Amino acid sequence: MKFGTKAIHEGVSPDSATGAIMTPIYQTSTYVQEGVGNHKGFQYSRTSNPTRSALEANIAAIENGNYGAAFGSGLAAIDCIIKMLSPGDEVISTNDLYGGTFRIFKTIFEKYDIKFHFVPMGDTLAVEKKLNDNTKLIWAETPTNPTMKIIDIVALGKIAKSNNILLAVDNTFATPYLQTPLDLGADIVMHSATKYLGGHSDAVMGLLIVKDDKLAKEMYHIQNSSGAICGPMDCFLVLRGIKTLHLRMREHCKNGKAIAEFLIKHPNVDNVYWPGLPSHPNHEVAKSQMRDFGGMVSFTTVGNKLQDALEIVKKVKLFSLAESLGGVESLIGHPSTMTHAAIPKNQREEAGITDSLIRLSVGIEDAEDLIADLEQALN
Repeated sequence: MKFGTKAIHEGVSPDSATGAIMTPIYQTSTYVQEGVGNHKGFQYSRTSNPTRSALEANIAAIENGNYGAAFGSGLAAIDCIIKMLSPGDEVISTNDLYGGTFRIFKTIFEKYDIKFHFVPMGDTLAVEKKLNDNTKLIWAETPTNPTMKIIDIVALGKIAKSNNILLAVDNTFATPYLQTPLDLGADIVMHSATKYLGGHSDAVMGLLIVKDDKLAKEMYHIQNSSGAICGPMDCFLVLRGIKTLHLRMREHCKNGKAIAEFLIKHPNVDNVYWPGLPSHPNHEVAKSQMRDFGGMVSFTTVGNKLQDALEIVKKVKLFSLAESLGGVESLIGHPSTMTHAAIPKNQREEAGITDSLIRLSVGIEDAEDLIADLEQALN
């Protein structure tokens, strides 16, 4: 079954009571049982809910996994992964990653004696140098947020398997339409479903997908025990969003290409970060593991001045200055003062997150209008 068909049909079926083609929003906290232990598969909505179950089955199918779990946010999903570890364990992470991920690693879990190493993960030697007997997890984003570096999932998968450690991949930027990390050697895939999967900037949610039975058992245990679950309305919205994911991603990719090609020729632009450009340092790796290159584009201005970046994000009219990404509308952001402000300045700059770096979430509007908006702001 091809992607679009799976996205629309997997995990869902007409409602047995009414024949409704859309999965109902089961807005209930509990379920009546015919007798003690005699129920219809649902007992309490923290543990499971029919709307959430449909979404979890759907995301597992389109990520080519066996099990899916939905959480109240992407960070709640990450929280679940780190709770699979124990005090004294170590994690190797990319040094170019979402600021919220960095924050939960450093300010929450380091207090519980879990050690994190942040390395330039494009270099597998940098990963191997940090390996030791306490290493239990490799955490990767690809493309990375916000400099769009591409990390070789196959290479990391081989390192993880040969050292008996887990590989988790944040697949938020690529989505399963462009990249399926479980097929490339990952053990766990994480999504901030708030972004492309929901796609309409109207829900906050995180998702995890695994193949392994033992991992799934631990994932569901933590999901139920910690209780960081999402409500049925948000599950309905994300399930609805996934039905058009393949259509939206085609437009995001097409517009991302047009914007990147415009920016690379502009005299006021210095560096352009989009993995589809042949000049991108990881372009060949991107071609090997992605089916297209996405709608996330970052760039720096000539002179690398903070004030220039702040002026540009203020002058745009169609691009909205806002946190988040992946909606049908185009957004613009300034990572060093917004999404990545939690990362110390020296670590940001080491990862390429400079003061003039601007991140674009290119929406599905007409590309000509988006380019005209950027042009007037850049000029």
